[in-house]
Amino acid sequence: MGFPRAVLLADMALPTVAALAPPDFAVTLCDEGVSDANLDTPAEFIGITGKISQEWRMIELAREFRRRGKVVIFGGPYASLSPERLRPECDILVRGEMEGISEQFFADLRSGGWRREYVGGKPDLCLSPVPRWDLYPNHRALSGMLQTSRGCPFECEFCDVIQYLGRKQRHKPPAQVLTELDELYRHNYRFVFLADDNFTVYPARTKELLAALRDWNDARTTGRVSFSTQVSIDCTRDPEMLRLCAAAGLVNVFVGIETPSADSLKETKKRQNLGIDMAERIGRFCAHGMLVSGGMMLGFDADTAGIFVEQYEFGMSLPVPKFTVTPLSAPMATPLYSRLLAENRIVEHGSEAPAAFPWTTNIVPRQMTRAELIGGTRWLCNRLYRPVAFEHRITRFIDQYQAPAPRPNSGGRETLRRAVDSEHSQICRGVARLGPAEAAMVARLQKRLEQKPEASPLVSLALGYYMQIRFIYQTSGLWNPQLGAEPRPQFAPRDLTLDNGYCTEQILRVL
Repeated sequence: MGFPRAVLLADMALPTVAALAPPDFAVTLCDEGVSDANLDTPAEFIGITGKISQEWRMIELAREFRRRGKVVIFGGPYASLSPERLRPECDILVRGEMEGISEQFFADLRSGGWRREYVGGKPDLCLSPVPRWDLYPNHRALSGMLQTSRGCPFECEFCDVIQYLGRKQRHKPPAQVLTELDELYRHNYRFVFLADDNFTVYPARTKELLAALRDWNDARTTGRVSFSTQVSIDCTRDPEMLRLCAAAGLVNVFVGIETPSADSLKETKKRQNLGIDMAERIGRFCAHGMLVSGGMMLGFDADTAGIFVEQYEFGMSLPVPKFTVTPLSAPMATPLYSRLLAENRIVEHGSEAPAAFPWTTNIVPRQMTRAELIGGTRWLCNRLYRPVAFEHRITRFIDQYQAPAPRPNSGGRETLRRAVDSEHSQICRGVARLGPAEAAMVARLQKRLEQKPEASPLVSLALGYYMQIRFIYQTSGLWNPQLGAEPRPQFAPRDLTLDNGYCTEQILRVL
C-alpha cells in the first residue's frame, strides 16, 4: 500500500535509557523499525540494544560505527543473556538493568574512564524514570508501551525472562504508572501495551493498579485508552479481577496456552495450565470484553508426531483467533538449554528465536526427527490460518463476546486520528483482497457482526493480526494453502532447509 515505515509497538527501552542520561548528554534515538540508523551521526557514543533475532543487525551496525571511530555500547536482553556472543563486537557491554548503575556509567563516559563491562542488579522500580517519549518517533508507532513490573515467579523451563529479570516480581507504584501513562497520552497514544511478563500473578497488586487505571480512564474527556498485556490463565479463577480488567480498558490479553498435553505441561513446569478446561477459561475473558491471543509450542519431550493434529484440534476448540505457533526452542540462559546441552541435543547453528525465525529451532526432539518437528509446525501454521479455520475461531469469539458495561466518557467521541492508525485500518480491510476465500470469510463475518456490532473493534483487531501473520508467512516463502488443506502433516527431509531462518519485518514497513 506504500505506507511509510512504522512499528506495532513503541520501543520503551530507548526512551527509558535516554531518561537516565544526565542533562549535559545530548541524546538522539533511532528505532530502525521506523528509520535507518544515521551512520554519519556526530555522536561520540553509540548505544545499541536488541533481542537475539536482531543479533546480525546489532553486529553489523557495531562494526560500521567502530570503523568510523565511535565507541559502541551494547545493552539489553541479548547482551545480558548471551554476553559472550556480543562482547568482541563492542567497546562497552552493559548487562542487566540500568537504573542502579546509570549514575556511575554516565560519569565514566563523561570522564573517559569507562570500563569494558557494567553489570546492573535488580533495582527498585521506583528508580525507573519516565521515559523520554519526546525523543521517540511516536507518530509511527501503533501502540505505546508502559512497563509496570519486571520479573515472573513462575519457572517455565523454556523461558529466559526469569534469568534476565528474576523470579521476584518488582512493581511500580500505581501513581508512577499513571504519571507515565499521562506522558503517553500527551503523545497521542490511545492503545498501550502493559509490558509485564505476567500482569496478574499478584492479585492484590494487580487489582490496585487496575482500579487506578479504571479511574484514570474514566477521567479522560478526549478519548479513552485501550490496554493489552500478558496474563496467566489462572487469573480467570477471580471474577473480580476480570471485572476490573474490563472496567480499566483491557481489551487484548496474551496467554501462554502452549499445549493440550498434560505430560508436556508437567515437563516444562507450566503447572498453572494443568487440570483446567482451557476453552471454558478463555471464554471467561471473552465474556468480559477481551480478545485472547494464544501461544502454542511443539516439540516437548512428551510430544510424538501425533501432536500436530492434536494441537490443531485443540486450537480449533478455542475462541482464540490468533496463535503464535513455534517449535520449542532453548535460549542459551534457560534451564532447558542446560538440560539439552548435557543430553547432546542442542544444535549450535539452529535458531534460538522461533518467534522471529518462523518454524526453526535449536533443539533435537526426543520422539521425532527435527524434520518432523519443523515440517509438522509448518503444516499446523498453514492449517490454522486457512480462511475457513480462522473464521471458525473468530466466530467462536464473536458468539462468546460480551461488551463491558459502559464507563464514564465511554460514549464520548474521540477526535484524534493519527495517520498510522488510519493506515492500520486500511490494512485490516485489506484481508478481503487476499483472495476469494478471504473475501468470502470477511463477508460472512460482517454479516455476523450485524447481530453483535459491539464486537466489531476487536474483530478488526483480529483481522489486523491475520494480515500480519499472512504477510510474514508469505514473504518468508512458507505459506502453502495446499499443505494446510492436508488432514495430516506430510514430513520430508526438505523441511530441514527451513533452519536457514527468516528475519521478520513489521507489516507496516512494506505494505
